[in-house]
Amino acid sequence: MGYFKNKKATEESITEDGWVRTGDKGMIEVHKGVELLKITGRTKEIFKTSKGKYVAPAPIENLCINNPLIELALVAGRAQAQPFAILQLSEAPKAKALGSAATREEFGKALENHIVKVVNPQLEAHERLQCVVVVSEEWTPENGFLTPTQKIKRSVIEEFYGEHVDKWYGMKQPVVWHEFESKESAMAIPASKTPVADTPAYDSEEEMEA
Repeated sequence: MGYFKNKKATEESITEDGWVRTGDKGMIEVHKGVELLKITGRTKEIFKTSKGKYVAPAPIENLCINNPLIELALVAGRAQAQPFAILQLSEAPKAKALGSAATREEFGKALENHIVKVVNPQLEAHERLQCVVVVSEEWTPENGFLTPTQKIKRSVIEEFYGEHVDKWYGMKQPVVWHEFESKESAMAIPASKTPVADTPAYDSEEEMEA
């Protein structure tokens, strides 16, 4: 069993005792006394922060979308100190946010609360989100942001927004609204004066300085 006349590829995909390396990342959970394997993401999706810590985005994305305001989420942050999330709002909230700065401020506070009180407390210090960015663009299979089965195309989305990442981090805001008022600039709504990850993203001052 293996790749025809390709020993290297076979060794990379199949273990010595015959198991296939699927590329999935998982964890063992116990349910009613039975050990179950839970798939939490793909190993190729894992990225490394500037601190040398590895982050699996899928579990964090699942926590993010457990909120009625959020339809889709993509967690990124390769070579950054802390990860961040790009969010696509659900249809009705997005329509309201597009038409009202007051609504964006209201939603911004709700999103910050969700990240600070629900998402980040369930994560390791190096996984906690620095900020979230709400984008105005539609993510659809037709424009290439999603697969036909509505899964995010990670590389496409990261490349599309890549030029804005440093600016988003530089805003030092917990919630950034990207091009909701104008297609020419990104606007930050100050739900608070403290970045999300300062609530805190680190277990200690020593870790922050490391």
